[in-house]
Amino acid sequence: MTAPSPPRPRAVVIGVGNEFRRDDGAGLTVVALLARQLPAGVSLTVNDGEPTRMIEAWAGTPLAIVVDAVRAEPAVLGRLHRLVLDQPAMGLGGMVSSHGLGLDDAVGLGRALGRMPGRLIVHAVEAGDLSQGTGLTPAVAAVIDTLAAAVLHDLRS
Repeated sequence: MTAPSPPRPRAVVIGVGNEFRRDDGAGLTVVALLARQLPAGVSLTVNDGEPTRMIEAWAGTPLAIVVDAVRAEPAVLGRLHRLVLDQPAMGLGGMVSSHGLGLDDAVGLGRALGRMPGRLIVHAVEAGDLSQGTGLTPAVAAVIDTLAAAVLHDLRS
């Protein structure tokens, strides 16, 4: 007889990115900040943008919050975005993840498989530099605390 699976958390925060691609590390930086002030019943995870791992992290949770760096047109480096993807056809609305495959793919696949969270909120920051290297650009670093506070607000609402 196998042991039952542990209960799913009431919410999961998924930081998406790569710490070795400059601003692409923004989601990971937010997750690290949240680790010190996380409400009960919330789990944290990081992801490199691979869709099936995102789906696995959020499947069955009432709330999933994804934090990622994005590109948008027209670009405003460091601009923050908040999207609630709670309608069947909603997508990222002109923003593109900084990964080849990413959130749009995970949402599409998650919907097709019936493995979406109860509610999905995306917090994104517009990235400036996605080249190899560590450390966020000043424009992105300047909004990390605000981005983390926005995620916490959604977790507590």
